[in-house]
Amino acid sequence: MGLNDRPAAERLHIGFFGLRNAGKSSVVNAVTGQKLSLVSEVKGTTTDPVSKTMELLPLGPVVVIDTPGIDDEGELGKMRVMRAKQTLSKTDVAVLVVDGEKGVQKADEELKGLFEEKNIPFVVVFNKSDLLERVPNCKENEIFVSAENGTNIYELKELIAKVAKLSENKKKLVSDLLKKGDVVVLVTPIDAAAPKGRMILPQQQMIRDVLDCGGINVVTKETELEQALSVLSKKPRMVITDSQAFGFVSKVVPEDVPLTSFSILFARYKGELEPFVNGAKSLSKLKDGDCVLISEGCTHHRQCGDIGTVKLPNWIRGYTKKELSFEFTSGGEFPEDFSKYALIVHCGGCMLTEREMKSRIARAESAGVPITNYGIAIALMHGILERSLSPFEDITL
Repeated sequence: MGLNDRPAAERLHIGFFGLRNAGKSSVVNAVTGQKLSLVSEVKGTTTDPVSKTMELLPLGPVVVIDTPGIDDEGELGKMRVMRAKQTLSKTDVAVLVVDGEKGVQKADEELKGLFEEKNIPFVVVFNKSDLLERVPNCKENEIFVSAENGTNIYELKELIAKVAKLSENKKKLVSDLLKKGDVVVLVTPIDAAAPKGRMILPQQQMIRDVLDCGGINVVTKETELEQALSVLSKKPRMVITDSQAFGFVSKVVPEDVPLTSFSILFARYKGELEPFVNGAKSLSKLKDGDCVLISEGCTHHRQCGDIGTVKLPNWIRGYTKKELSFEFTSGGEFPEDFSKYALIVHCGGCMLTEREMKSRIARAESAGVPITNYGIAIALMHGILERSLSPFEDITL
């Protein structure tokens, strides 16, 4: 798979962490073979997490993240440390860079504790081995390198690849539910918010997954769905719709044809379906004055009729018949304090890694705030949630 073939959310995210002047950025540059990060003798050269999508052999498509020193000082330094720690929520493999001359420090041990707490596989890299008289023996996930002269950089990449297999996602979007020759109808509304001249990422990924298992894609707008179904010589194996068209599409698709949505399939793919289904049940428990957070994993220009800021609030008000307030976040923005919210409704999360989405769910659940996603919430409000879950044997209401 080429550099541009895999979206960032599906790439292995490798985060480099460590103290200032451990040579972290030098190791990053040595591993990537690029001057990805600035290198200086001055402590704290890396002031914000720096991310780069790239091909990194033997790993393939990855996102490499260089983070600020975990021992940064002052008020600004505290903010940098907080951003470095926030990066853990999207890190699939952590690389802890330690000054080989000084050895593991207290802050390094704290980082290792965070990796273990968050179940992140990690490698400990002792840099500056060229300055040591003798290189000590290592544990299985440790290695001595020299970013200065390139010693053991190849071996480090091999070790990262070995550790990365622990977090590899082998699940499928939909192809595990299909067999060769099955017809899948994808309903993709084209409205003012749709990008000009292209399909959005979830649609692209679904089309590719169907093709990979020998399935047949039929792609149509909701306005042509009835005609598309009528010209098929056999009943489709499944219809997958954009969430916002759920109500319309459910009336057109015959009851004996399985129907679900892109965002429901993405929730299943990333292991979030069951908590999101449970969270959706809280829609009926909302009270006057409650605040609902609607969160999107990407950023885009808001159009009139935007699903997140316009359609969803209207549907929720109509369904609950309550006087509610709404707040909105997008991209990497996600609250630390959930105390004001009665419910969180999240997008499908196609732009977020599985680990990042699970981190958001865990934080909400830890605060006692139910969380669901667009597709599941919309299906429930249209009375078709049970039908939209019927393709999955292991999920029930």
